[in-house]
Amino acid sequence: MQTVVIVIHLMIVAVMIGAVLLQKSEGGGLGMGGGAGFMSSRGTANLLTRTTAVLAVLFFATSLFLSWHAGLSRQPTSVLGTGAPAPTQQPAGGAPITPPTSGGILDSLKKADEQQGQQAPAGGPQAPRSQ
Repeated sequence: MQTVVIVIHLMIVAVMIGAVLLQKSEGGGLGMGGGAGFMSSRGTANLLTRTTAVLAVLFFATSLFLSWHAGLSRQPTSVLGTGAPAPTQQPAGGAPITPPTSGGILDSLKKADEQQGQQAPAGGPQAPRSQ
């Protein structure tokens, strides 16, 4: 269904572009207006104007239908993410780091450093620490 409407939509666009290009330029904004052209009678100009208006209405109608049809399959989602919370990963070398009950992220990182420093083995080379 959607493919058929898209093909109709594209055909309307192509015909509308042709109808606009066939119209006589009255303002002469590009310096090419005036003179006897391919379609110089007044009745033909009215026909092209009405055809362009009808094609524009059909273009908007198919655009609205396509956007409505695309929105049917979308499911509403929450910004907050109502699913289960992500599991916390355990550090490789020891006790789990508990989330802070008060303070900020810097306090929790400092506590995690202290916990890892206490659990570090005495032997082997160690990385220098800033104090």
